[in-house]
Amino acid sequence: MREGFLSNKELLFLQKEKHSLNNALTTLSNFSLPKDDLAKLRSAIEQLDELFLIVAAGEFNAGKSALINALLGERVLEEGVTPTTAQVTLLRWGEDYSRTVVDDGFAIVTHPLPLLKELNMVDSPGTNAINRQHERLTSDYVPRSDLVLFVTSADRPLTQSERLFLEKILTWGKKVSLVVNKADILEGDQAVEQVREFVSTNAEMILGYKPELFLVSAKLAQKAQQTTDPAEASRLRQASGIEELERFITQTLDNKARLELKLRNPIGVASNLERTSSQAIDLQITDLQQDSALAADLETTITDYDKNLRVEIPPRLAEVENILINFENRGHDFFDRTMKLTNIFNLAKTDRIKEQFQEEVQGDVSTAIDNKVREMIDWMVDKDLNTWYQVAGALERRQAQSQHELPASKSPQSARRQELIESVSQTIKLIVNRYDRKQEAEQMGDYVQESVAQTALFGIGAMGVGAMVATVLTTRALDVTGIVTAGTLAILGFFVIPYKRKQAKEEFKTKMAELRTTLNETLSNTFTKEADSAVERLQENISPYVKFVKNEQTRLQTNRATLQELQEELKTLGNEINELVA
Repeated sequence: MREGFLSNKELLFLQKEKHSLNNALTTLSNFSLPKDDLAKLRSAIEQLDELFLIVAAGEFNAGKSALINALLGERVLEEGVTPTTAQVTLLRWGEDYSRTVVDDGFAIVTHPLPLLKELNMVDSPGTNAINRQHERLTSDYVPRSDLVLFVTSADRPLTQSERLFLEKILTWGKKVSLVVNKADILEGDQAVEQVREFVSTNAEMILGYKPELFLVSAKLAQKAQQTTDPAEASRLRQASGIEELERFITQTLDNKARLELKLRNPIGVASNLERTSSQAIDLQITDLQQDSALAADLETTITDYDKNLRVEIPPRLAEVENILINFENRGHDFFDRTMKLTNIFNLAKTDRIKEQFQEEVQGDVSTAIDNKVREMIDWMVDKDLNTWYQVAGALERRQAQSQHELPASKSPQSARRQELIESVSQTIKLIVNRYDRKQEAEQMGDYVQESVAQTALFGIGAMGVGAMVATVLTTRALDVTGIVTAGTLAILGFFVIPYKRKQAKEEFKTKMAELRTTLNETLSNTFTKEADSAVERLQENISPYVKFVKNEQTRLQTNRATLQELQEELKTLGNEINELVA
């Protein structure tokens, strides 16, 4: 767009728009868009500094080249019934006619037509030509246009392939005007109106608005240019309908209208890329939903497992403590029954008292404690194994579903997610298959036993937990069962026995409290550490998948917010254009 034709206000907006669109291009470059599409936006931004561009598009043999020749006033472009236009041909003003072939897909033609001082035109290859390269060239150049003159033929107006191409043009946000060429083959006004109504109605359904529609005969227009009879030339031009199209291009599309279309063109291209990116992000978010739900479920499963362990460990430890409390109660009862004056002569028999204490008080404490600890170990091992089964089952189901969906998932993120699902699922499955419940229980039993043995109170050596506790019980209890010599008892029994009984019970209570506290803390710390280890192992194995899913959620939400900001910025530019051209 030539800056000399712009007011200061328009020029300032043009600079602002280019800056905003270049930022949009930078933003969109961070998304997985085809390089060709980004190149189209880059080209559309560059086109802001060029003349208004009209691109003639349509199927081959619709008469695009003939139509442009009619508008130019002479046969500048080659015409034919076969796909003759093999290149995108740019027509621009020049003092003389010239044709320069830039490459296999692009040529430039100059012509001294005054109209070309105000705008450029492009003749494009047919969109359904046998050579698909022709269609690609047309598709690549349409996004650069400010206005698309879509040319269809009166003998086959708006075919299915033309409708599909119109829909494609619409996605780029292009302004479209329709030309029905070869109108001279229509016999009578009724046939003309039928074609006009058919094309107008169907184009409106596709585009969402009623486009300008011109019924033209390029053939009659060219005949008018060739005849030397002014009256005949006038009649032919009027019959050709070319004058109405010329007025639209030269008068209706005045400077302000062309400015508006020119400014909106790259915004439409950017908006199309933003929509494409947003749709891709939305699909990825939808695609990730099941993984997000699974990751949350896995974390909930492990959190619940951890929480249940913390909740259930204390009451199970309390069952061990109850054994010791019952032992202590039996001990106190034993002292009350044994250490009394009527039993004075038996109290001097230390071995007999110890044997009686072991039978009546200690009993099966060792077995009872071992059973409770073993039950606790079995409970923890089973809970651990069941949790692994839960995790393995959930991942296995997601893996099967992911493999079923694999053909539809083509993005690098989807491939990486499926790779992680498979990897983590196989790892968990391997752990479950190799899980030896008996061995796990034995290892935990050894660990519990070792932990108890290493405490200052129980430092006894390699024996069962119950046996260690029983040994300490016996030692600590029997320390207070010895009374005095038989002679002393005979002389001072009445005074000594109550005192010794009280002393024995107090010492026994103190030592039992120390024993219970030490054993409870040792078992609690041991099982808590084992629970921590089990939870950590689960978390460690699922963490690659969970971490990826969370990172993907963050990335997609950030990208969605970025695109929403871009959408608002492009919308704001569009509103400012409305105010500029009002």
